[in-house]
Amino acid sequence: MDFWGDEQFAFFESILFLALGQTVDVLETQFLSGGDINMAARVFSSEGVFFVKWNQTPESNTMFEVEARGLNLLRKTDALFIPQVIGYGQQLDKAYLILEFIESGQLRKNYWESLGQSLALLHSHTQPKFGLAFDNYIGSLPQSNTPTANGFDFFFDQRLLPQAGMALYKGLLPKEVYDALHRLRERLPDLLPSERPALLHGDLWSGNVLVTEDGQPALIDPAVYYGFREADLAFTKLFGGFDQRFYDAYDEAFPLEDGFDDRVPIYNLYPLLVHTNLFGSGYVSGVERILKQF
Repeated sequence: MDFWGDEQFAFFESILFLALGQTVDVLETQFLSGGDINMAARVFSSEGVFFVKWNQTPESNTMFEVEARGLNLLRKTDALFIPQVIGYGQQLDKAYLILEFIESGQLRKNYWESLGQSLALLHSHTQPKFGLAFDNYIGSLPQSNTPTANGFDFFFDQRLLPQAGMALYKGLLPKEVYDALHRLRERLPDLLPSERPALLHGDLWSGNVLVTEDGQPALIDPAVYYGFREADLAFTKLFGGFDQRFYDAYDEAFPLEDGFDDRVPIYNLYPLLVHTNLFGSGYVSGVERILKQF
């Protein structure tokens, strides 16, 4: 899948021409980490600097299209900095996505407070049903977003159950753990607050939160949908990396019901099951502990 030299420059110049509608000279490329399945590069050109990621897997074209739609949805809220989508499509047998490149800087003094307030503003955007008008992906895994009136049904049927079923089918999740997950379903209305659907980033770990050149927060790589807003916040606690000032600012702007920290493990069943399917059975013990707790 690697390609270098003239072919590399021709690819970048051709997709920038398609996106910008004019001839673009590529001056330099800097290859970056693109995640689990994609390649990525910082592309210096006569029309500016761009972030490009691409792949040759059959599903990549769909993945990049829905990622672009998700980024545009987040960007329209004006809640916080989201990179502009320059273009996406398929060229030379490669699916690609071109984004504005985010130059990184140093955290400003109010960085964490700004992130908390901005996320609260994002979560204030709502719609009548949970889900989204289109399905998308979390990492490389399909994510169903069929609009659903009941948030508990959505969380179980379109978040927990598909990932648990996949893990069971792959032999990663024991049948007794899968059965225990089913017993959690009827308890969800007693364990989680019933709130209106909130627009979520959907994959909010520290690696998807950047610092812009002027020191403000920016979000990338979303898996957007309308869901329980606490799910986004819970995700930030799974691997850590978020300052307490972030949580305090969020709660001041959009107060949470009491007991949020006790509910965090329930929401994080979803990313733990996702990580089981992506990276193996090492995450199953975390799922088991949560199910035993509840």
